[in-house]
Amino acid sequence: MPPNDPQWGKKNNEGPPDLDEILRKLQQKIAGLLGFKPRAPGSGGPGMGAAVGGGLAFIILLIVAVWLASGFYIVEEGRRGIVLRLGKYLETTQPGPRWHVPYPFESVEVVNVSGVRTVEVGYRGNPRNKQPQEALMLTDDENIVDVQFAIQYTLKSPEDYLFNNRNADDNVLQAAETSIREIVGKSKMDFVLNQGRSEVAARVKQLMQQILDRYKTGILVTTVNLQGVQAPEQVQSAFEDVVRAGQDRERFKNEGQAYANDVVPKARGVAARLFEEANGYRQSMVATAQGDSARFRQILTEYERAPQVTRERIYLETMQQILGATSKLIVDTKAGQNLLYLPIDRLMQQSAQSSGGATVEVPRPASPEVSSPAAAEPTPSRREGIRSRDREAAR
Repeated sequence: MPPNDPQWGKKNNEGPPDLDEILRKLQQKIAGLLGFKPRAPGSGGPGMGAAVGGGLAFIILLIVAVWLASGFYIVEEGRRGIVLRLGKYLETTQPGPRWHVPYPFESVEVVNVSGVRTVEVGYRGNPRNKQPQEALMLTDDENIVDVQFAIQYTLKSPEDYLFNNRNADDNVLQAAETSIREIVGKSKMDFVLNQGRSEVAARVKQLMQQILDRYKTGILVTTVNLQGVQAPEQVQSAFEDVVRAGQDRERFKNEGQAYANDVVPKARGVAARLFEEANGYRQSMVATAQGDSARFRQILTEYERAPQVTRERIYLETMQQILGATSKLIVDTKAGQNLLYLPIDRLMQQSAQSSGGATVEVPRPASPEVSSPAAAEPTPSRREGIRSRDREAAR
């Protein structure tokens, strides 16, 4: 008798409930739900057994359906599904809804291939939280430097990443430490501390990728960021002085180079100008000498033909050059003219323009009535010219 039966607890029905009656009523309700007609109490027949068999079949079908439905899975964008059949690699599925044979026959491992993972070397979380056993390393010139850097990587082969790595971050950490120690060990301290940081990072990235590919880890190194490269803390101040001295040296060198770039072109320009001027003067002197030589040879030829005429012409040309450059005015009184025109304005203008301040002397013409013995006689220079021409004629 069920506990909610109204006869439960009455005095005429005292005692525990009848369990057989409870089970019989429960079987009848299940048979009614499955569509079987419940049989009367005490009557024989297969009705109840068939109901129980049908219920078991339904439960088995339901379990099978749930088991098959557990094989559906969804691969998100940027991920890959690795299907394993009895623990062995079967296939790699792309993003989207997928299905596989449910457990225990097949299983799926979803791997994120687009996510960027970071591994820190020489520190953890904060650069102040140093890891000396990783950061301190020896250079080629037997100096110790403190190097802290971070590695960022993605996956290029989810199969290799899943099957060839026990701990991917540890593999990357060991490869990074091996690579940085090899590169720094082959470099000078100044190169690592100053101008070679970018080159060191590039070489570390290349060497790390070679090591990881050799072990088929399926990892792709994307970035190597040097967080800090410095001397150990114990000698930091001394190294800072050395760095400042090197910077001053470079600054002085640049200033000296700038000064040289300013002075040297000017000096070269002056030297080139003087060279061209000297070359032009040389060509001018050579041309003048050649012209004088040719002119002398021509005069010599004419002189050999007519010496007297040539001497006279040379004398007249010379006197013309001499008298043409002087400011004196010579008046010939032999013409016997009483009226003499003097261009006083031009004479005064020439006298003002002359730098030597030469004066213009105008001899007073002698009167025709008065004869001067000195005027009748030739001047000494003229007498010397006449005598020289007579000597040449006598020859």
